[in-house]
Amino acid sequence: MSAWKTLPDDCPLTECMAVLGGAWTPNIVWYLMTGPRRFNDLKRDLDGVSGKVLTTRLRRMEADGVVVRTVEPTSPPTVNYALTDLGRELVPVIETIVEVGRRLKAARNGDAVAQEA
Repeated sequence: MSAWKTLPDDCPLTECMAVLGGAWTPNIVWYLMTGPRRFNDLKRDLDGVSGKVLTTRLRRMEADGVVVRTVEPTSPPTVNYALTDLGRELVPVIETIVEVGRRLKAARNGDAVAQEA
């Protein structure tokens, strides 16, 4: 018998990773954590993402309740994306992942301080 157990389909970890595991999702949360952003601002920040992929990802995040899309009645209309309350709960998770990533990178480069942390 394996020591690894399969997570049930209704597992909270599986649910969270289904959201965070999406292409570009952690990066989008990172850029939205300081406030609302326009689509083109996000596209510029996310070097390498296509408009189609970004649109698909933002729509999925909106359906998951992580992002809210707001259309401002300007001429032409302005569309902003922002984190919902639920989306803001992901910010400390992303910040922790970034910090661990920094330590992993430093450890790979032989930085003794990173290995002690």
